[in-house]
Amino acid sequence: MADSGRAHRRGRFITVEGSEGAGKSTHLASLVAHLEAHGIEVVSTREPGGTPLAEAIRDLLLARREETLDALAELLLMFAGRAQHLAEVIRPALAAGRWVVCDRFTDASFAYQGAGREMGHATVATLAKLVHGDLNPDLTLYLDLPRDVGLARTRRRGELDRFEVENAAFFDRVRQGYLDLAAAEPERIQTLDASGDLDTVRAGVIAAIDAFLARTQGQGA
Repeated sequence: MADSGRAHRRGRFITVEGSEGAGKSTHLASLVAHLEAHGIEVVSTREPGGTPLAEAIRDLLLARREETLDALAELLLMFAGRAQHLAEVIRPALAAGRWVVCDRFTDASFAYQGAGREMGHATVATLAKLVHGDLNPDLTLYLDLPRDVGLARTRRRGELDRFEVENAAFFDRVRQGYLDLAAAEPERIQTLDASGDLDTVRAGVIAAIDAFLARTQGQGA
């Protein structure tokens, strides 16, 4: 009976955020491995994406083409993929007691479309309430670094996607959007300096998740 109770306890939802070159994918992998070493069953996923349909939407969003994608269309596509992702992956995993670690979630929409595209916080908040009003991350790790550092790292990786070729002012707005979110929700969003070397940043990520584990264990999670 104890195992049955554990199976029905909601899992935890952790997101990793950051702009281009912050090393999200690398540090997310370290985070997942660390949780699994603690015996936690983890579902690792990403946005946009996470399901076949949402991955197709991701391709639409990232591909560079002659036609300019309207900012509202971009935002709606983001939330369309998110709705599918929530229905197929995130909500079922959490309901089964698994932890979900996601490379970006709605904070990215506030930063990229709300701030970067200058659509405003309220517009994004309306869609967030509609799509997942009762579900938000338990912990968000925001990997912060100066715009020029991040873009230099991105360019070294090779071909750039539609977002990565945006101008400096766009990325400055995105970064400020993230910083504003972190200031508004300091208990949920942990800001980590991602400008250092890989090992230093990884150590910060692991320290943050260890602190979160200690809190959740204290709450009986």
